[in-house]
Amino acid sequence: MRVGVIGGTFDPIHIGHLILAEGARDALQLERVIFVPAGQPPHKRSLRITASQHRLQMVRLAIEGNGCFAISRVDLDRVGPSYTVETIRLLQEAWGPDTRIHFLIGGDSLSELPTWHQPERLIEICQVVAVPRPGYEPDLEALDHEIPGAADRVQVLRTPLVDLSATAIRDRVRNGRSIRYLVPEAVEQYIYRHRLYREQAAEEG
Repeated sequence: MRVGVIGGTFDPIHIGHLILAEGARDALQLERVIFVPAGQPPHKRSLRITASQHRLQMVRLAIEGNGCFAISRVDLDRVGPSYTVETIRLLQEAWGPDTRIHFLIGGDSLSELPTWHQPERLIEICQVVAVPRPGYEPDLEALDHEIPGAADRVQVLRTPLVDLSATAIRDRVRNGRSIRYLVPEAVEQYIYRHRLYREQAAEEG
């Protein structure tokens, strides 16, 4: 079985995440794409992150109706930082050796891969699939310089580019601007109903 895994804080999940996931599912013929909300993102320890129950529910609302999309609580239910290599190891252990995992990552995050926990091990245990973002073209040559052999283990996938970030959405909510069509309607309603991001300062996401 071929499964895609997309992780992140999803604070909030937006159409860019969904376009990436569906594009990968279609292009790579994945049977399922699993969204993994982060528990304690190691790169964002100094930032304020919305409570996990809100982020989890927004993902549920966003993927509702797509039978190929699902959620894993693996990062929310374990103690300690949400290291991707550990996430993939736990998922592979749960799903068994017949499951081939494709880890989906944005081009901006790929450039940070050498700073991640055990990046060499990560590219060994799964297929890393890098998706370009506006302004962030995957540089496999530079990555290979930092992690020898990485260029042969990372696949670049072209999907429609959406210049959108969770940071921008939080900023728009905080400033009273519309987020219609930037997130699924159910997520938009959830954000307003729970008054998320009203006072939250703009942060990376």
